[in-house]
Amino acid sequence: MAFSSESCRQSLVPSFLYYSSPCSKTPDLQKLLNKSPAISNGGGREGEGEGEGASKSFIVPSPSERRKIEMYSPAFYAACTAGGILSCGLTHMAVTPLDLVKCNMQIDPAKYKSISSGFGVLLKEQGFRGFFRGWVPTLLGYSAQGACKFGFYEFFKKYYSDIAGPEYAAKYKTLIYLAGSASAEVIADVALCPMEAVKVRVQTQPGFARGLSDGLPKFVRSEGASGLYKGLVPLWGRQIPYTMMKFASFETIVEMIYKYGIPTPKDQCSKPLQLGVSFAGGYVAGVLCAIVSHPADNLVSFLNNAKGATVGDAVKKLGLWGLFTRGLPLRIVMIGTLTGAQWGIYDAFKVFVGLPTTGGVAPIAAPAPEVAKVALS
Repeated sequence: MAFSSESCRQSLVPSFLYYSSPCSKTPDLQKLLNKSPAISNGGGREGEGEGEGASKSFIVPSPSERRKIEMYSPAFYAACTAGGILSCGLTHMAVTPLDLVKCNMQIDPAKYKSISSGFGVLLKEQGFRGFFRGWVPTLLGYSAQGACKFGFYEFFKKYYSDIAGPEYAAKYKTLIYLAGSASAEVIADVALCPMEAVKVRVQTQPGFARGLSDGLPKFVRSEGASGLYKGLVPLWGRQIPYTMMKFASFETIVEMIYKYGIPTPKDQCSKPLQLGVSFAGGYVAGVLCAIVSHPADNLVSFLNNAKGATVGDAVKKLGLWGLFTRGLPLRIVMIGTLTGAQWGIYDAFKVFVGLPTTGGVAPIAAPAPEVAKVALS
């Protein structure tokens, strides 16, 4: 127990990153065992439980007990990665019909004039099954992206906090959120890009392919393997600002909700209430994400649909106004709902495995003398 206390005192991870502390004190079970009769294997008498015999005592754990995951351990990052797969893969697959209409509105606005007419055109030409065209590359691509996005965000958030130290990590917390999310998204988009290229081609060119199984080989034969990454730079241009806004604004919004909107401290709030806060904060953050990243989203759709097209071609055809506004209302609805659901699923999974929900506690800067003391100890 002394070692655990000492390691907590020397930790450089700022306390605001997560509310619950891995250093919370627990009852000393061994002391309780020493005070109880020993359970001997050889028919020992009752009362012989003190001293050496007590160390052989044991407690059979309940089958329902969940093993605690140590913060920032490999198991912790694995859990965050799994939560990211569920949150991004499932939600993006669920909104495939909206994404399908949005992509076609961006590519062919003369045919897909509005949301309602866009659904009507798809239903008439492709039937009900057409609404889910491209769902397999969507599921696989965004599952891979979610794994990297959330898993590496947790890693980089701690990494940059350790570099800054408790005082500066608390003072410049928003910069840490921005840097951590940007670093994570650079990696996540490399995982997403091939599936995104196939998805857009399948969704916007009827007759190109039925889905991933025939669409991927056909795309590679047409564009080459390097063509799968043709849209990587525009994808970075869309996703990095999107993710920076998604994580930084979410952390800030959730902190403000707990600070000004809920009179009860976060640790005293029920888990359903905390998950409701996660969804609300995620929805508002998603609306901001959609606005910030929409021009690049139009570019990605245009480049992946037209063979040999360049960014200049896209700007010339769409125009600056179209670049910022075409398909935006639908994307606001889609991304707001999507982001809210992602944070809800991600935090629900963290609660399920015994981890605290994300955000919600205002940072308290460590005084300079204390920082120096920790550094010297």
